[in-house]
Amino acid sequence: MTIKDIARESGYAVATVSRVLNNRPDVSPEAREKIQAVLQAHNFTPNNNARHLKQPSSNNIAIVINRTVKGMFNVLFSSILEEMQIRLKERGYSCLIYYMDQGINEVEHALQLCRERKPLALIFLGGSAGNFRDSFSGIHIPSVFVTKTAAEYGFQNLSNIYTDNVAGADCAASYLVKNGHRNIVILGGDLEISSTARQRLEGAMRAFQRAGIPFDPERQYLTAQHSYSSAYEAMNVMLDRVPELTAVFAQSDVMAIGSIRAMQDRNLNVPDDVSIIGYDGTDISSYFCPRLATIRQNAEQLARTSVDALIDSLENEAPPVNKVIPFELVPGETVRNIRERE
Repeated sequence: MTIKDIARESGYAVATVSRVLNNRPDVSPEAREKIQAVLQAHNFTPNNNARHLKQPSSNNIAIVINRTVKGMFNVLFSSILEEMQIRLKERGYSCLIYYMDQGINEVEHALQLCRERKPLALIFLGGSAGNFRDSFSGIHIPSVFVTKTAAEYGFQNLSNIYTDNVAGADCAASYLVKNGHRNIVILGGDLEISSTARQRLEGAMRAFQRAGIPFDPERQYLTAQHSYSSAYEAMNVMLDRVPELTAVFAQSDVMAIGSIRAMQDRNLNVPDDVSIIGYDGTDISSYFCPRLATIRQNAEQLARTSVDALIDSLENEAPPVNKVIPFELVPGETVRNIRERE
């Protein structure tokens, strides 16, 4: 009888059986009990000379991170990655971390990683759902797509853990509308290549349509990178293009802060002259002055749920999980009710 036979009879993965044989602590009591019962029933004694050939060559999990700006790191992803590393280490795994600039096919790169580095599992932090549709069928190890979703393609080894961008953007725009704003502009990502940017524009426009507020994307939407300098430049363009604006929806906190600097350099006060709301709820939004209104994504919950789903698939052959993590509106200090001026 081999380890594979033990795994088949116990109903657990080979990797889990291997951990029991090596008396590793990262096995649930239930799994350990069932596997040990099978071992005892068959008087199984591992061959120490051959056992290492049956085990995975490493305990590495590869994390493929999609940058939003070439050479720069997404601030939200930094928080998620830190939480992931902590939880994976607690469970006895190591991380291989790879950064992809926007526009590079992260799934194709992961296929190469599988051939060359042979990780036990994959985590995709950001990326393009279209790349999964086109290439993911070549990946056969447990994987999880974080902050976005490719659930519609039905891959049986891919979990999807994300926040609803459409609903979050609807909430952000609705908050501006609730505070009396009708002349609203949006700074966001490139609509040609970013599904997140498209979803957040869709959510905002849904809020405008519900309130009967006209919105012309050609005039009131401007593409910027998720960097302070790019948002600073874009906000200056918007202030010239739409001088009557009273509020801004920035599709990230970084964009919002860069925009505020541009307004301050033009002697405009936030929120007295212009209100602004960001997105992501990164730590800096809570300490920036004035405290930024934003849509907070729960980085700790995104990380925890993703790691738990991945390890459950890896160790227990659990089916993929598709889970939406709730967001939170943080009112902050950068949005003013303009009706108070009347």
